[in-house]
Amino acid sequence: MALFNRKNNDAPSTTATLAVDPALAALTGDYTIDPAHSSIGFTVRHAMVTNVRGSFGEHEGTLKLDGSDPSRSSASIDVKIASVDTGIADRDGHLVSGDFFDAETFPLMTFRSTSAEQLGGDTYRITGDLTIKDVTRPLSIDLEFNGSATDPYGNQRVGFEGGAEILRSDWGLTYNAALETGGVLVGDKVKLTFDISAIKAAPQA
Repeated sequence: MALFNRKNNDAPSTTATLAVDPALAALTGDYTIDPAHSSIGFTVRHAMVTNVRGSFGEHEGTLKLDGSDPSRSSASIDVKIASVDTGIADRDGHLVSGDFFDAETFPLMTFRSTSAEQLGGDTYRITGDLTIKDVTRPLSIDLEFNGSATDPYGNQRVGFEGGAEILRSDWGLTYNAALETGGVLVGDKVKLTFDISAIKAAPQA
């Protein structure tokens, strides 16, 4: 089930319209990301031969979904850098230091969307501004809509999962160390992963 109404590719673009599916229209509204059932993670090459995986345990955000017009949908996410977790305390301490994120000076990584589009089926692309430290650059995140459900507590939920790739050097994260056998200790390419569950806000009286 697509979140947004699909375009009619067989009809002239000047007249192509589709009736809004009531089930999709019902999803329109404001949502709060549930951090207890969501994850924001990353993967980066280590020593040229393997990958290190990690996640940020503390984050919050909101979604504004429009069931009939994806261009009116938006997302906002704040990630607490100090919550980074790669499973090794010493490595996490290095990541939050001035060599990498400098979490004491720049405690948050943020994403603010600027546009949304349907790529096909249940796949969407959210484009916006990613800020790490004092650098803001555009980022596009491809997401699959996993559906909606009402949980046992009566909350209406929607789910998305997807990812993006960035070069950490584009955001000023350039620390590295040369290897004796050639190459560097930390790869430049970082794969970001998002698994999002969000709860619809109750209608205002």
